[in-house]
Amino acid sequence: MEGQPEIVARALGFLDQGWALALDWVKSPAAWSQFAILVVSWLVAVVVARKLGRRIQALVAPAKEARGPFAILRRFFLRFLPLLLPLLAYGFTAVGESVTRSVFGSGAVIAFGKRVFLFIAARVLVRRVISDPFLKLLGRYVLIPVAALYVLDLTDEAAEWLEGLTVQLGNISFSMMALIRGAIAGSLLFWLGSWSNQRSASYIKAQEELRPATRELAAKAAELVIFGIAFLLLLNIMGIDLTTVAVLGGALGVGIGLGLQQIAANFISGIILLIEGQTTVGDYVELDGGEAGTIVKMTARACVLETFDGRWIVVPNEHFITTRVVNYSDQGSANRYEIEFSVSYDTDINRVPEIINPAVSALPFVLEMPEGPDCELKGFGESGINFAVEYWVHGIDDGRNKYASHVLFAVWNALKTAGIEIPYPHRVVEIKGGVPT
Repeated sequence: MEGQPEIVARALGFLDQGWALALDWVKSPAAWSQFAILVVSWLVAVVVARKLGRRIQALVAPAKEARGPFAILRRFFLRFLPLLLPLLAYGFTAVGESVTRSVFGSGAVIAFGKRVFLFIAARVLVRRVISDPFLKLLGRYVLIPVAALYVLDLTDEAAEWLEGLTVQLGNISFSMMALIRGAIAGSLLFWLGSWSNQRSASYIKAQEELRPATRELAAKAAELVIFGIAFLLLLNIMGIDLTTVAVLGGALGVGIGLGLQQIAANFISGIILLIEGQTTVGDYVELDGGEAGTIVKMTARACVLETFDGRWIVVPNEHFITTRVVNYSDQGSANRYEIEFSVSYDTDINRVPEIINPAVSALPFVLEMPEGPDCELKGFGESGINFAVEYWVHGIDDGRNKYASHVLFAVWNALKTAGIEIPYPHRVVEIKGGVPT
């Protein structure tokens, strides 16, 4: 065995110790009695878990159609029923351990059995209880290996070995144990932060009494607070001095001053937009640069506009602050449109408003407030007398809405029913010098 690496030599030493311990247990009556207690504890736990599990299932399980927080909590509690068997076995074994230690003065075998039952509980937790893919992955590659080391009573040795391994990054060195601890803690913290952020965002966006912009701002603020707390906790767990954050903040300030002005400006502009609420998700807007569409998403950096032909335009938030923005929606306000038409010079023009106004007003999308349809005389054209009818609607006359087309149909049908002619251009041609034969 000479010349073997240190880790191999230590592993062989642990195997020799385990073999010697197993031989001692085989020859010891106290060990056999503890094995018997372990078997009896497991069998009793199987019987009790089967009966108690059915009782708990009948008592706690909510009705299939039940909804609400209490029903969710009860279903969540029932997911842990598979842990009942190994935990009962652990509890019964603990009672037996106190008896064997008082009678024989030792309990190494039964202590090993208790650790085995905890290992079984860890496997059941990962395989049958946890459903989230990330937590299942973490349990499979972190919790179960740690539980296996705990069964073999090697957790202290493994921790000492990992503490001895160091990773050098310039002038900074980290132990492998610190890196693993930080990776596990960071994964859990940011998973918990993501889960909390989803729940808080869903709750905030469900509050219909708040303005859409207020809901978006509250959701973003909650996200910043949750992940900020997770980041500070991670720094504390890894043992990093929080004064380092001040140094990072200074470096970030220098970066903003040198080349990140636009990002900072867009971020601050996004906060202003959310606070003021003058433009929000669902509004149809038009900017000076020609961009026009419905706001479908507002982020910390930009707003996403969806045009009527299905394209998305990403507009930096700064443009909504520094340029002129026309908001056609303003959270559902009405818009006025105008349709032009002409009638023949032979028409009694005093009848035209009496015909057009009721026809347009009968359309289901035309509003009576703030003003009903208004037919006005616009002027005298070359071929006919020009009129226009003004009407108010909710929404934009484009894309999914075809207000102007329906109004034109109504005007045409009303004029045709009343026998009023819609003129077309006429030209008089004069031929000088007579018509040739």
